[in-house]
Amino acid sequence: MKKFIHSMCYALNGIKLLIAGQNNIKIQGVIGILVCLLGWIVTLSTLEWMIVLFCIGWVLSAESFNTAIEYVVDFISPDYHIKAGQIKDISAGGVLIISIISSAIGLIIFIPKCIKLLLAI
Repeated sequence: MKKFIHSMCYALNGIKLLIAGQNNIKIQGVIGILVCLLGWIVTLSTLEWMIVLFCIGWVLSAESFNTAIEYVVDFISPDYHIKAGQIKDISAGGVLIISIISSAIGLIIFIPKCIKLLLAI
């Protein structure tokens, strides 16, 4: 149990460092909160909530992995190197792909519900 508590402390510290050092994670977190508020307004089903929360977690996790990769690259290669830049670009590209897919999923879920809500007014 002691090991588990220490592991949780390390993980929470990692989240704290991520939030303190990365503007993108703050923006993505705010977007996630706004999406959850919209989900509450349009009354998502259980399955829709599961999908939306998965997508939010997917994007935030991808951003955390991207940040970790950037930190490792900066540690290993403090001076500019084309390969270091390519590694960072590829990692950021992965976050972009996940963000685009998650946005598309969100649109598929939310557009019909928002239209229905607007027509009911």
